[in-house]
Amino acid sequence: MMKKTGLILCIASMLLGLNENSLAQNKSTTSLYKNPKAAVESRIKDLLSRMTVEEKVGQISMPLGWPMYAKTENGVEVSDVFKKLLKEEYTGMLWATLRADPWTKKTLANGLNPELAAKATNAIQKYAIENSRLGIPVLLSEECPHGHMAIGTTVFPTSIGQGSTFNPELIKKMASVIAQETRLQGGHVGYGPVLDLAREPRWSRVEETYGEDHVLNSRMGEAMVKGFQGANIKSGENIVATLKHFAAYGAPEGGHNGGSINVGMRSLQQFYLPPFKAAVKAGALSVMTAYNSIDGIPCSSNGYLLTDLLRKEWGFDGFVVSDLNSISGLMANHHIASSAADAAKLAINAGLDADLSGIGYGKALRDAIKAGTVSMNTLDTAVSRVLRIKFNMGLFENPYVNPEVAKTKVRDTDKITLAREVARESIILLKNQDKVLPFSKSLKSIAVIGPNADNIYNQLGDYTAPQTEENIVTVLDGIRNKLSADTKINYIKGCAIRDTTTTNISDAVAAAKKSDAVVIVLGGSSARDFKTEYIETGAAKINTANQLSDMESGEGFDRATLDLLGDQLKLLKAVVKTGKPVVLVLIKGRPLNLNWAAENAPAIIDAWYPGQEGGNAIADVIFGDYNPAGRLPVSVPKSVGQLPVYYNWRFPEKHNYIELDAKPLYSFGYGLSYTTFDYQQLKISNDTDKQSVTVTFNLKNTGTTAGDEVVQVYLGSKTSSVVLPAKQLKQFKRIRLNPGEQGTISFTLAKADLEVYNDKMKWVVEPGIYNLMVGASSDDIRLQEKFTIK
Repeated sequence: MMKKTGLILCIASMLLGLNENSLAQNKSTTSLYKNPKAAVESRIKDLLSRMTVEEKVGQISMPLGWPMYAKTENGVEVSDVFKKLLKEEYTGMLWATLRADPWTKKTLANGLNPELAAKATNAIQKYAIENSRLGIPVLLSEECPHGHMAIGTTVFPTSIGQGSTFNPELIKKMASVIAQETRLQGGHVGYGPVLDLAREPRWSRVEETYGEDHVLNSRMGEAMVKGFQGANIKSGENIVATLKHFAAYGAPEGGHNGGSINVGMRSLQQFYLPPFKAAVKAGALSVMTAYNSIDGIPCSSNGYLLTDLLRKEWGFDGFVVSDLNSISGLMANHHIASSAADAAKLAINAGLDADLSGIGYGKALRDAIKAGTVSMNTLDTAVSRVLRIKFNMGLFENPYVNPEVAKTKVRDTDKITLAREVARESIILLKNQDKVLPFSKSLKSIAVIGPNADNIYNQLGDYTAPQTEENIVTVLDGIRNKLSADTKINYIKGCAIRDTTTTNISDAVAAAKKSDAVVIVLGGSSARDFKTEYIETGAAKINTANQLSDMESGEGFDRATLDLLGDQLKLLKAVVKTGKPVVLVLIKGRPLNLNWAAENAPAIIDAWYPGQEGGNAIADVIFGDYNPAGRLPVSVPKSVGQLPVYYNWRFPEKHNYIELDAKPLYSFGYGLSYTTFDYQQLKISNDTDKQSVTVTFNLKNTGTTAGDEVVQVYLGSKTSSVVLPAKQLKQFKRIRLNPGEQGTISFTLAKADLEVYNDKMKWVVEPGIYNLMVGASSDDIRLQEKFTIK
């Protein structure tokens, strides 16, 4: 009996030991994905093995974020909406949680300042981690094209103004500030840069682009990616960059936002794709698909774009996200899917990882998986790409941010100073007849006139949060800041952008007549108001029954003409007729018809949407405290009948129309200065073995004022295997010189600068005779010389 009892105890002990070992192993396995010392790929694999299909689908579904918090008397807390979504949909991502604008109906009163924003994202993370089975943190994506689109952040010039700086290093610095402000409030992913080519000025979103040229866009895109992501995405002050909109979104037929694009594969490769490729090579970790189709294939279900090209050819290792509702749009807009499940299948099988909407995947994707049209391997691949970002950002270890730091570091003095610097460098002097500018600060009186002279929201562009008035410096404010109390400032609005019922030209003329000089501020507006209606994607809906809003640009506001709207041209003509020294300042989001102004206004300044410090920057230029050197990143047409009018058109040469010549009013790269520059002694050295060309020349400031010159290197070829542009920008540099100062400027055109996408659909350097051109703009070539590649 004793022997049997001992045997039983021994067996029990062994079983207990085995059970303890199993529990220990299970505990170890359970904690692997939470172990910061484990390899990220091992952590991903372990976490995926524990997730249900529903949890996996929840990780790649991204609902709208702003309903997920509730503001209270004592602060902020998660909303019942978020609690329900987390419980039922296992939500792992949110979009635009901190966004505030008329579409979201978040105002200065019910929205969040930076401190509360940080508390809100902390509350969301805490609830998600503590109330989900696996404790996975939420990935928060935010709109960041010219500042984080949240209350209390710094507002920089819109992208078209950023492109006008021709200064990638400055834009990189700006992007790092935007990243810091976003990350300090709890955001992880920033939507930007927008890399679409603006080849259609009627399109409503020109302001969001860097312009019409793929080389300029490439350099700006690289700068934004490096500024956003920094050297360490885990730094706590950097965010993931999301490239928009992949691909060829900026040249829709008829200028209709989201319309179809008809380009050949060679045009796609040669012009529309290089900015994305450059940004991917710079390390971008996210890409957003475009709404449009290309040659009949929607971008959100285009396997060639999303898998073959982006991943296999370019080596992209981040995640692809849809634009808002673009997966559902495969059925509703493009009519290539028969059901929601069919649309989800087409998108995820093509390589689209995450759904911005929360309805494109969700139940639809679960249904597709049940039907066997989407494999578990495909689902796991998509989920792993999102989880990889979360692990690499350190969110499992540190999902929270410090509200006190957000309170003090967002929109501080240094950031405001940078906003002014970017605005100044973006300003373009289009005309300066008889050197009417700069104005003297000793003027006894000055008239400030126009609908954009003192309107804070008209100055800021689309994708801007509500602002307190003291944060924004309008042109009127900037002029007041610049002049002494002895100068009489006569301000009259004169008219609205579109509304003609409140026009007051007579008082504007009277103000001009009694003043020594006039600043008239016209243009356009992307300012949304709470009367504007919006479609599901957030684009503005044009209400033909009520056309009183100033908004004539911004997402959804496509144009049939490019004329100044309302009574603006009448106002300009009446003011110029007074004979006073007049400077026309343009604040706008797209090229407009400036034919009359170019002929008759003494001076013209183009400021695009210059951001919160725009008024100070414009005043700096008007009164000579800053010498303008911005350059046009898009060509300005004389008529919509000329479109397209971008500078790098392919041969053959354009011929004139019966009514008009074929040249733009102002060409790409154009911009004046208060000083002059001389180009001399061009030298070209051709290294055939390395397939590179070195270019040197001397540049001298021949005027009496210090200033920047934007030197531009263009290339053309005598013959090639495929039809090429007459000239194509290859490199550029913004250079500052003092009066009389001379410098030797050097560029090296590498193999990539010389390559052509040939008739075999391959990138090659072709032998032949090339024409190298150095100039101040695309139509102001100062030096040129031919060289041969054997």
